[in-house]
Amino acid sequence: MTTDFAARRARIAPQLGLTDEILLVGAGHPIPKPEISDALLPFIAHQEYYYLTGLADGVGGLVAFDPQDGPQNGWTCFMPEVTEAERVWEGRTQLPGEPMGKFSAWLAARGGRPVVMFGAPVAGVAFDAARTAVVREAYKHARRVKELGEIDLMRRCAVATADGYAAVQPFLKPGVSERRMQVELEAGYFRAGAQKTGYDTIIGVGAQSAVLHGTPSRDRLAQEGDFILIDSGAEWDRYVIDVTRTYVAGQPSAFQRDLHQAVLHAERRAIARCRPGTEWVDVHFGAALDMVGALVDMGVMKGGAQSLVEQDAHLLFFPHGVGHMLGLGVRDAGGMEPGRTKSARPALATLRQDLILRPGYIVTVEPGLYFIPALLNDPARREKFRDCVDWALVDRHQQIGGVRLEDNILVTDGAPENLTAAIPHGI
Repeated sequence: MTTDFAARRARIAPQLGLTDEILLVGAGHPIPKPEISDALLPFIAHQEYYYLTGLADGVGGLVAFDPQDGPQNGWTCFMPEVTEAERVWEGRTQLPGEPMGKFSAWLAARGGRPVVMFGAPVAGVAFDAARTAVVREAYKHARRVKELGEIDLMRRCAVATADGYAAVQPFLKPGVSERRMQVELEAGYFRAGAQKTGYDTIIGVGAQSAVLHGTPSRDRLAQEGDFILIDSGAEWDRYVIDVTRTYVAGQPSAFQRDLHQAVLHAERRAIARCRPGTEWVDVHFGAALDMVGALVDMGVMKGGAQSLVEQDAHLLFFPHGVGHMLGLGVRDAGGMEPGRTKSARPALATLRQDLILRPGYIVTVEPGLYFIPALLNDPARREKFRDCVDWALVDRHQQIGGVRLEDNILVTDGAPENLTAAIPHGI
């Protein structure tokens, strides 16, 4: 990614609301593997550090900011000196920045001033936790609008993800394991230039398609008529695409077609709502209403869609939020609109954000309908919603699994842009 990180830091600085405080942002250090050896887990610089520096391999790095020196000149990057052993064993080179040995003097010259700490904590430096929480929210809000360079990376990542989904299509059939599907999918990403997956790939066949974060298994083979749910995406320079598609191994039943169509209709309408000024909560409840209305038409639920959603009955089949922010990581800068607190309503407990959409936001839109035995067989829920559901019909479909469809949407000044529209939705 071609990004002027000095310009980014200068742009971000006034939005942090710092006055007398100094800001320290640590990259972090490698973590040893839990074994008796000198091996380390792969190092990933803290997201808050990486956004300000672009240094994915900045082991032990530190960015310091003194607002009294101005938004442009107040930033100083400190880097540890690379040792001979690191050069020999790891091929590491010295990254740009002031030697870490100068940091103590920098900090001492500002003695007595409060410290705000982002990223990985700096050993031996006390900080104001309450003030850090406030400034972190301001930082998060400032990062939500994506720069053109970030959007370009997301587009490239979407192309690689589309290649992976194209590569897996011949393997979406009876007799193929979830693990084989994962291998073919991810190989498609890497052939297209992606460096890794943005998160652990989720693949579930049959009843496993209703496990929201299921892990692919080499032992579970798709059977004729099974749902196949794939939730996965490529990563490019730390930027991530997050896509879900649901297919059927072989020929779908009429009930499966109706369930898939209900989710697809809700997803398309939710995407269309992603315009500037829209409340994310309204996108969520709009999708819930659309899917509950479809379940009523299918005979699964009973009553009016509005009343059922007001009772939170939709949580039986749609137990998660409709999406989240996306970009530098799979959960990038979500949370609350400044000044808001999280709602106590059960239907909003799983929402990852309560925001007003703005141009430059990239969000996932991922409605889903699932038959999850852990929810549907709970006696308290059955009693509470005894008149809202055709429980005999539900019991006949307890092992069907679920359908989720997810695309990545760029909010613009006008109509939303679907970055992942090139990936067919299945069935």
